[in-house]
Amino acid sequence: MVEIIGEAAGKIWQFLNTNGEASVNKITTETGLGKNEVQRALGWLAKEDKLNIEMKGRVETVSLK
Repeated sequence: MVEIIGEAAGKIWQFLNTNGEASVNKITTETGLGKNEVQRALGWLAKEDKLNIEMKGRVETVSLK
């Protein structure tokens, strides 16, 4: 399971690096990952202090630090 989460984290990091800030829904849609995979991978990246997570209105957005 750790390997799967790590791979998802890498995919999300690449997506954000290429596309910049995005909502969690957009990340889920654009990467083809499941909601649970995205949430676990975002947790991984957040723990490694690689993300900025902000609320913009009612939308949670994620970007790389």
